[in-house]
Amino acid sequence: MLSSILSKAPLGKAAPDKNQGKAATGRSGGGIADRGQIIDPVKLRRDLAALAARDDLKPQELRNGVLSRLRDALASGRDEVERRFLGHKPGERIGEKTVRSLAYLTDELVRVLADFAAGTAYPSANPTVGEQLAVVSVGGYGRGELAPQSDVDLLFLLPYKQTPRGEQIVEYMLYMLWDMGLKVGHATRSVDECLRQAREDVTIRTALLESRIIWGNEALHEDLQQRFWDELADSTVLEFVEAKLAERTTRHEKVGGSRYVLEPNIKEGKGGLRDLHTLYWIGKYVYHTETVDGLVEAGVLTAAERRKFAKAQDFLWTLRCHLHYLTGRPEERLTFDVQTEMARRLGYTDHAGTIAVERFMKHYFVVAKDVGNLTRIVCAAIEAKIQRRPRLRLPSLPFRKRTYDGFVLDGERLSVPRADLFETDPVNFIRLFHTAQQHDLDVHPDALLLITQNLKRVDAALRNDTEANRLFLDILTSPKGPERILRLMNEAGVLGRFIPDFGRVVAQMQFDMYHVYTTDEHTIRAMGILHQIESGQLAQVAPVASEIVHKVLSRRALYLGMFLHDIAKGRGGNHSLLGEKVAHRLGPRLGLSDEETETVAWLVRNHLWFTAFAFKRDIGDPKTIQDFCGIIKSPERLRLLLVLTVADVRATNPAIWNNWKAGLLRNLYYRADEVLSGEVSEDALASGQQNIGRAEQAKAALRAALPDWPEAQVKAHLAKGQISYWLSHDTETLVRHALLMREAATVEQPLLIDTRIDTHRGVTEVTICTPDHPGLFSRLAGAMAVAGASIVDARIFTMTDGMALDTFWVQDATDGPFDQPTKLARLSAAIHKAMSGELKTRQALREKAAGALPSRTRVFKVPPRVLIDNKASATHTVIELNGRDRPGLLSDIARALNQLSLQVSSAKISTYGETAIDVFYVKDVFGLKVEHASKLAAIREKLLTALAEPGSVSASAQAGEKRRKSATVQAAE
Repeated sequence: MLSSILSKAPLGKAAPDKNQGKAATGRSGGGIADRGQIIDPVKLRRDLAALAARDDLKPQELRNGVLSRLRDALASGRDEVERRFLGHKPGERIGEKTVRSLAYLTDELVRVLADFAAGTAYPSANPTVGEQLAVVSVGGYGRGELAPQSDVDLLFLLPYKQTPRGEQIVEYMLYMLWDMGLKVGHATRSVDECLRQAREDVTIRTALLESRIIWGNEALHEDLQQRFWDELADSTVLEFVEAKLAERTTRHEKVGGSRYVLEPNIKEGKGGLRDLHTLYWIGKYVYHTETVDGLVEAGVLTAAERRKFAKAQDFLWTLRCHLHYLTGRPEERLTFDVQTEMARRLGYTDHAGTIAVERFMKHYFVVAKDVGNLTRIVCAAIEAKIQRRPRLRLPSLPFRKRTYDGFVLDGERLSVPRADLFETDPVNFIRLFHTAQQHDLDVHPDALLLITQNLKRVDAALRNDTEANRLFLDILTSPKGPERILRLMNEAGVLGRFIPDFGRVVAQMQFDMYHVYTTDEHTIRAMGILHQIESGQLAQVAPVASEIVHKVLSRRALYLGMFLHDIAKGRGGNHSLLGEKVAHRLGPRLGLSDEETETVAWLVRNHLWFTAFAFKRDIGDPKTIQDFCGIIKSPERLRLLLVLTVADVRATNPAIWNNWKAGLLRNLYYRADEVLSGEVSEDALASGQQNIGRAEQAKAALRAALPDWPEAQVKAHLAKGQISYWLSHDTETLVRHALLMREAATVEQPLLIDTRIDTHRGVTEVTICTPDHPGLFSRLAGAMAVAGASIVDARIFTMTDGMALDTFWVQDATDGPFDQPTKLARLSAAIHKAMSGELKTRQALREKAAGALPSRTRVFKVPPRVLIDNKASATHTVIELNGRDRPGLLSDIARALNQLSLQVSSAKISTYGETAIDVFYVKDVFGLKVEHASKLAAIREKLLTALAEPGSVSASAQAGEKRRKSATVQAAE
């Protein structure tokens, strides 16, 4: 046999391992209980030997028999590991045990297979030195870690070039491993080739750094390791560290750039497993340590940080194993469709107003934050220790470090002059960040490390210190912008301890598609956007806010209001009202006057009203402006609330801000400003006199824009529209409508469609002129859904001559204008076919939904809700519908409204992640508000049925008591 030549150890056993038992690089079987239940390599070898001894088996039959037994051993071992994983005891480090067990199982299979390949399939009585071979695990497998769906990375190590027999052994092993169902990444190289390629590729260098021999010639592997350190690693320490840190930055950017994204990547994302790997790689490269424990011995990590490392690593390992087992693929993202099940499997439950999945995700974000802090501080500390130093220094010139407010500058980063700085004066916890902000400096990792070791000194005494609070308020309101420093304070843990209410929202998430970031990250981003508005950086996208922010008289209140607007989320109540109480308590502490504190509290309490009115109410309705101004009351608060709202919306989710929403906010601001500034009296607004005057002005402007029209024709046209029509459009649009209606009057069976792309507001305006009839809105909404157009707003007018003039503002799937010629042609065709009866929109939408891929957002449950409000408008009943967004939802709602004999005058269509919030201004068949109790109940029941998920529950169940409790009717008395 080959045992005396290919290995110093008897063939069939692992090569002696000098690192056995070490967590990071030792033999993967160390510490695993009852290993024989996972795999019995002795029995497996006997089975293969028995097969090889049979004379009646042909070579292919022998191979198939070997493959069958190896495959059975793999399946049985995997089943046992999964059984242990799913049945583990609470508190057990099951993630670590699982990845080590899977690596052990794979090790033994590779060893048994290598024995058979070299000893039976391709035996050699006297192999040459050139035929020596070592099978080496690299990458994560080299660390002795293997997740359920991970690749098995192998290096077939040669002393020189490949030989025919060596090639046969490698090929035999690889095909067998692939046929077993393993995903094998492999390379066959000599020692020289390994070193040459490692010099050119940091990824290969990293893989070799973690290499571990599984089978074969140990001397060959030891030679590779020794030469790796002597010829390559020891001379490229700085290069390697810089490359890994740059690689980390690039990796983070590819997966979202923040650890607080909605669906985090637990392997590649910020605070994920790869960050822990980076720490280990750099530590091993710099300090030659084989384990993370070695970093403690080297003084890089403290024992407490080592424990935090181990705890975080096991948590992430556990998540990764659950993901792989749950999805059956190498899934690394905590996507919506797995988060709820993951929370259940990990034992999280609903508690104190927070659902289980949110508690689970908060735990994840806390761990990710810990990992981020740990790797950032440690990697930066190592980097600082190995920075290139000047080769020459004149001894006669003493080196003096620059100082700022008692702190020293070390490598262009602010640091502390002595270790007791925070102990002797805890105000330095705040002063350090204040100084860094004032001088545009970063904070040195040594200072951050000292902060984390002294966080307990950020206590009640410091929170009540006048100077500390003054400095913190300066940070919040600094003209340099607070975002960078607030994020740094949050990462260091200071922010949450100095403002305990903020600490309660650190890593707080909401399980929906609308909120992309955790509450703390959202708040810090909002502070940064507020500064961008003030500094003019967003003048193109938010021109009004960028202008009026300089008219704000309560600047400090604005910044503190922004900081506190979501401070009470996750407490199980109305976060605006709870946050108001926090503001009343915190304002005086930070040194605000009573007036400023009251303004901050008002902003926190009312910070959602601007979007509620702009996105869900008809701004053209005088009652909308009247109600809004009744809440705002002053021009100053109007300015404050608009600026805060713009920053809030943009920081919530980068994808939801668009020109259309900006236009809605801007229009509401202008209408309210007219009233609050006294330009338009409240009496005129309430009586409608203002609207009558505006309507006459619109008619006069249209008359002037139609100089070629005969006077009689102009008069006839001006008599067709109600006041609301003339107030809803500018002169240019009214001219287009006039031309469209004149053309329709000359066409038999008219159906005219006019489209205009509004790039400024990011929408396409679709105007349809056709004879009015019941169900028109429903058909149009269905046709647009079939064509892929998303309606965001609608104005429905029936002229006095019986013609319907309906205007829809639509967007595509990316919230941009529906502007492609092919899309517009498809939209026009769908409308014509729907109106002629050729297109059955309901059936087409069902077929479209059936053919679509299942969305991972289907896990979100949005309870259907119907609110009927007869106080929001003087002339209309306002119906607000909340439900889970889906293709064809608006069409179903429109059909239900038609069946209820309701006339739709306007519609506001909004989508917040997975939630659709649609508002309709309606009248009954007599053109009046709907006020009869039985009719209101029928409306509620019918619309709840329309909101229900197709096939979920029956209409009668929708009308049951549970749904009745979720609906609210606000009928006029």
